[in-house]
Amino acid sequence: MTTTDDAQAQISTLVKEHKVLLFMKGNRNVPQCGFSATVVQILDSLIPEYTTVDVLQNPEIRQGVKDFSSWPTVPQLYVDGEFQGGCDIIRELYETGELQQKLGV
Repeated sequence: MTTTDDAQAQISTLVKEHKVLLFMKGNRNVPQCGFSATVVQILDSLIPEYTTVDVLQNPEIRQGVKDFSSWPTVPQLYVDGEFQGGCDIIRELYETGELQQKLGV
């Protein structure tokens, strides 16, 4: 399944507009999967502000973000417009201190 140009344009705009952007299931206050919750916990421990997009609210965005990044799963974290990875990669970046560097903390 591929996504519409509209969905791709919307994702591209979101990625460009927000320094730290997390596509996830649920939202920051109520994550809807363990992987999303893990990334939220990591980000919450490091920075006070970031933007989340609940992919469960829009099937085109849910599929579109996978097409956009060529990454098959959610959550997906973008920092300064650059795709960082999913839960396992974010956990690894956090443990090595690379995520803190990327976030400037």
